Formats: sequence, structure tokens, C-alpha cells
Amino acid sequence: MAAISFTKAFRALQRLDWWLLFAVISLFAMGLAAIYSVELSRESADFFFIKKQLIAFSIGASALIFFTISHTLVLRSYGRALYVFGVALMLWVLLFGSEVRGTTGWFIFGSFSFQPVELMKLILAVVLARYFSEKARRTFGWRELVGSFALTAIPVFLTLLQPDVGSASVLLGIWLVVVFFAGLKVRHVAFLAAMTIFTIAFSWTFLLQDYQRARVQVFVNPTEDLQGSGYNIAQARIAIGSGQFFGRGLGFGSQSQLKFLPESQTDFIFAVIAEELGFLGVLFVVIGLMILLWRILVIARRSRDHFTGFLLVGLFGSFAVQAIVNIAVNLALFPATGIALPLMSYGGSSLLVSLMMIGIVEGVAVRIPLVDRLQVATV
Repeated sequence: MAAISFTKAFRALQRLDWWLLFAVISLFAMGLAAIYSVELSRESADFFFIKKQLIAFSIGASALIFFTISHTLVLRSYGRALYVFGVALMLWVLLFGSEVRGTTGWFIFGSFSFQPVELMKLILAVVLARYFSEKARRTFGWRELVGSFALTAIPVFLTLLQPDVGSASVLLGIWLVVVFFAGLKVRHVAFLAAMTIFTIAFSWTFLLQDYQRARVQVFVNPTEDLQGSGYNIAQARIAIGSGQFFGRGLGFGSQSQLKFLPESQTDFIFAVIAEELGFLGVLFVVIGLMILLWRILVIARRSRDHFTGFLLVGLFGSFAVQAIVNIAVNLALFPATGIALPLMSYGGSSLLVSLMMIGIVEGVAVRIPLVDRLQVATV
């Protein structure tokens, strides 16, 4: 029996998508190195951030294994319950959560914290996959567009109330990616553009705080308020520009080591990497992210049912939107939003949920039939 169990385990290891795992481990290691560098600038050399990140990774790795050996269709069965649970958490954090950097979106337990909106990103992908898989034989129309948006609008609205515009934009991004693959038409795009303008105007008037409006104004006029709202973006640009090709060396970046760059271990970890490891470090990060997204799409293409395909597309959207927006913010191409760089930024909630998502993708990969597996490996 032991020999049989060992054989099954060995075969399961062979069926894993090792390209995907390589990208995940590489991105995490690069992020951990950048966090270590930031830790060197702190007065207390207890490496608190590193320890917490390693604990989150250990828990996340266990979750990854759990979801890899679990069947993805189980998530479909509990889709509605998960959605209700996620919305309840979002309401609960508004009423009883703690405020961090102006956002009431955290449950804090001693030295550990949890951000429910991170889990909502996974839950939304599950719910949208369930919704569209049930309507897979229909032509995509207004009913599907409005119905799927209604499911998305509730957590988005609750996230905006925190207020957390960055996470709300990620939830919307997941929905947009899924509806695009579901068969979005040109007339729908025109409607969405009009709705986007309305949403921006409504949010600007009623939902955004003064500091969030200031971020947008700084984005429009980068030289405005360099010592206030525009400070973070300006320092990030200086850090990225000073890195040049090879970088200043790990632990020798002036912006992060001298604390000119706020939130350097979270929102602006990309700028830390660019300054200390240069263009080569940035290239490594971009290639790692591209491999991660490529493998998710390849596995989604070979999935055997509509629910799994849409689910992986939703997970792809979550990773893609967060990576693109975070890098764009660091390059001053997008207003500061507070979105983490997946698998790299410091933050237990983000890392844990990201590894859960990777576990779901790997769970699909190990169940791809042999004939399709050969095609996946060669794509």
C-alpha cells in the first residue's frame, strides 16, 4: 500500500505545471529579497516583515497543496454560499474592522491582520464562473452582462465604502476579463464606457476621500504638490531611474534605505527592485509575471468544462489587473491606488489568497488528460 501511495504521489508531482510553480517561487523569492532590503533600513533589526511573510507563505503553501488535490468542481457546488460568506465579511469589516492608512478594511488579531477583500477576489471569480457556466450555451447578451455585473457591483460598492478604490478596481477588472472571454460585443463595450464615466463621476462626488482626489489630481499634473500627495510617485520615479541597468545593489538603494520611498515593502516594491537590481531585476520580474499569466491561460484553454475555464480566466484577470496597475502606478502611468504586486509585495492576505489561486490552477493542471497534457507542455 505504501508503494502504491508513493507511486500516486510521484505521478501527481509529474503532472504539476512546473513552469507555473517556477514562476511563483521565483517571484516570491524576488519579493522576499526586496522586503529584506527594506528591513535593513529599519532601526530594529528583528526582520519582522520577513518573518510574517514566511509564515504567510507557509500557510499559503499548505492551502496550495489542499486546492491542488481537491477537485475544482467542489467550488462550483459551494459558489452561492461562498458569495454570501464573502459579502457578509465585507459588511462585517465595515462595521467592526480596523482602519489602516485611511481604509476600514482589516481584521486585526494581535500582530496578524486579514483583509476580506483579498478573499473576495477569489470568491468573485468562482461566482462569475458558476454564472457563465450555467449560461454557456446561450449567446452573450444584455441579460448576461447585467446579471454578472449585479453580482460584481455588490462587493465593489462595499469596497468603495471602506474606501478602497484600488481593490474595487481589481474586482471590476476580474469581471471585465471574464465577460470579455464570455463573448462581450462592441455595443456592450460602448455601454460599459458610458457606465465607467458615470461611475467615475459618482465616485468622485460621493465616495472618494480628499486624499484620493488629490492622488488623481497629482496624476493629471505630476508637478503638483510634490511634498504632499505627489510625493510617493515622485520618489518612485527617482528610484526607478537611478537603478539604471545593473542597479545599486541589494540593500544599497538610497530611496528605500534612507526612507524617502514610503510603503516601499508593499505598494512600491517594484521601485525598490528597479533601484537596487536595475533593469535586469525588472526584466526578471516581468518575465516571471508573463510566465505566470501564460500558464494560467494555457491550462484554462485545456480545461474540460465551462466552469473551470471561466474560473481560471477570472484568476488570470485578478493576477493580470493587479500586476499591470501596480507597475503602472510605480511608473507614474496610473494614480496611486494601493494595489499589491502579486506574490511579491508584503502582505499576508494577498500572498495567502494568491497561493490559493495557484493551487486551484494546479488542481486543474494535474487532472488534464494525457493527450491534452502533451499539448499544454508544448504550447
